Amino acid sequence: MTDPTPDMPLNALQEPTITRPARSQWRDVWDQFKHHKGALLGGGFLIFITFAVIFGDLIWQLDPKKLDIRNKDVRPIYTAIWDSDAKVGWANPLGTDNLGRDQLAQVIAGGRASMAVGWAAMLLTMLIGTTIGVLSGFFKRLDGPLMRFTDLVLSLPILPLLLVAVTLFRQPLRSNFGPEMGMFILIVGVISVTSWMQAARIVRGDILALKEREFILAARASGTTSRGIIFRHLLPNVLSPLMVSATLGLATAIITESALSFLGVGFPSDFPTWGKMLADAVPRMQEYPERVLLPGMMISLTVLSVNYLGDGLRDALDPRIRGR
Repeated sequence: MTDPTPDMPLNALQEPTITRPARSQWRDVWDQFKHHKGALLGGGFLIFITFAVIFGDLIWQLDPKKLDIRNKDVRPIYTAIWDSDAKVGWANPLGTDNLGRDQLAQVIAGGRASMAVGWAAMLLTMLIGTTIGVLSGFFKRLDGPLMRFTDLVLSLPILPLLLVAVTLFRQPLRSNFGPEMGMFILIVGVISVTSWMQAARIVRGDILALKEREFILAARASGTTSRGIIFRHLLPNVLSPLMVSATLGLATAIITESALSFLGVGFPSDFPTWGKMLADAVPRMQEYPERVLLPGMMISLTVLSVNYLGDGLRDALDPRIRGR
């Protein structure tokens, strides 16, 4: 029998070390995000309204453009609670407008159009803003011209510029792509061209701070090309502020589309959007206030949920706040 080595009693007295698995950064982000109740509610409502406008017509299959003069001016079903003589019916639970079009079907179809414009304009805005911000921040010789161009676009009055662009390009696009798709391309393009400046400034500021860091200098010393530095090292590190800016850009795009439709320069008159529903309801607002409240609440709640989501993402993605 062999004698125990002198180290065995010492090893027996040592506590075993417990190695914990490494936590991912996105797990830390989620742990911080879930404590923001407003962001959770906002994200949940945004997911709900997105799926509702995409798949809602599979459940409520009435045509939003169908005219039914015999059933015009039907009030929402809940008005029967305080007005027993109100013209209501379960066939149109949210009522109909002055042409007999079902309001629930219009809310679903209008939300699909408004959300599609919002998401498409937001993605295009982020693409333009990120490209200009990266070029301006990384290449010193381009910084001056691109930032002066950004300041020029920021100084322009946005609403008159939108109206002029819609007036000039509406007919060519409608004749080439159809009345609905042509206006979709025009509105998305106009919103994107007039909304990219904030994203460009955010990206430029982060790029200017990051390109002097040690890991960027090491990448340069190892022979990494400028394209490799931008796509491998810089863009992943500006993803957090970009996600926050994207949520705010989505809200801005929805409001801008609603404003254009409200002014009558958006989609065709028979194509429902939330802004168009709001514009159609204004002349008879005193008689039928619910026609204004319904699309107005949808716009307000959607924009509010996006803003709360962006607020929660900002807190969760900022490492200085994440540990609090």
